[in-house]
Amino acid sequence: MNYQEFKKLLTEELPPKNWAGPLKALWYDAKGDWDTAHKIVDGMNNTTAKWIHAYLHRKEGDDWNAGYWYRQAGKKIPKSSLEEEHRELVEYILNN
Repeated sequence: MNYQEFKKLLTEELPPKNWAGPLKALWYDAKGDWDTAHKIVDGMNNTTAKWIHAYLHRKEGDDWNAGYWYRQAGKKIPKSSLEEEHRELVEYILNN
């Protein structure tokens, strides 16, 4: 799967059942459901989930909390747009 195929699946009511939590979180975020995306990654303790958690708080406008989660993920706060970071996250998950 690639990013364009991911985007096509945004027309569906639910994400594919076989997807891992981080990809589902990004799907819900892309659908405008920040709360569900946050609930998915909130209980996860891997680097990818922490990065998504950081992105979500950045999107929310909570810069302090976003900064904390970027540090937890070993990342710097990006200078890219939220859309670019979302795509980077999706592509990172799909390629790893």
